Amino acid sequence: MGGRNETKVMYFIFLGFPTTAELQLLPFSALFLAYVLTVLENFLIICIIRNNDSLKKPMCFFLGNLSFLGIWYVSVTESKMLINVLSYDKHITFQGCITVLYFFVTFVCTEYILLAVTAYDCFLTICKPLRYSLMNHQFCAQLIAGCWMCGLITSSIKLSLIAQLSLCDVVKINHYFCDISPLLNISCSDSPLAELVDFILALIVIRVPLCTVVTFCICIMFTVLKIPSSQGSQKAFSTCSSHLIVVILFYSTTLFTYAYLKLMYTYSANKLVSVLYTVIVPLLNPLIYCLRNKEVRYALRKTFTCTRHT
Repeated sequence: MGGRNETKVMYFIFLGFPTTAELQLLPFSALFLAYVLTVLENFLIICIIRNNDSLKKPMCFFLGNLSFLGIWYVSVTESKMLINVLSYDKHITFQGCITVLYFFVTFVCTEYILLAVTAYDCFLTICKPLRYSLMNHQFCAQLIAGCWMCGLITSSIKLSLIAQLSLCDVVKINHYFCDISPLLNISCSDSPLAELVDFILALIVIRVPLCTVVTFCICIMFTVLKIPSSQGSQKAFSTCSSHLIVVILFYSTTLFTYAYLKLMYTYSANKLVSVLYTVIVPLLNPLIYCLRNKEVRYALRKTFTCTRHT
């Protein structure tokens, strides 16, 4: 850390992805289109689930919450990203950066656990149908509240440690939004405790739900293979495979980034991977996860058909 003086940092400047003024419109258009499509997809799914009685079931309740979470998730990260692409002033205040990071970590951690809860619902539906009566509205609401509570607690612990770090006079961040690893990278003081706690929380919040989802999916696969009806096994496999695709996309990209923390931040590949889980994966999630659901597709067709006739 030689040559970097400890000071009170008031703002940060994002370096983002280098581009020329002539080419700024291209990444802005792509990001803006991805953001609008992501919000519209999730909003449409929420409306479809709320306005169709046939979708008043636990799985669709969890899908609706995933869509609600997805809207806020992309709004936190992509809104500032869009401004920075076109603006020459790419700074953000220290308080603003911490606020964005708090909500971002909350949404990410909540989604990790919510995906595991949704996998549990699939597991009960296919492997333990006699116990599915446990999934009443009150229990589902408690599970959702537990997911948000875990996300808020995890984010509070992470941010309380990061806020205590002594930052250097280097205010430039080689990233395009406030994330944990960039802040650890510009810290003048040793941060073994912050890195250790962040690593332990990553193990708990990322790998435990991931192992849970994989275990449930394996159980579902074995149960599906025992189903004599090809139609029933195909429906069960479709449900499990779509869930597994979303899990692989979301968990693998974020796990790559947060498993190595400060070490991986030295590589520009970290920013490319961040684009995957902040832009690409949220855009694909509603298409993969919800539109592969036969009941949701039927409700969509029914809604659009009624709209054309009215």
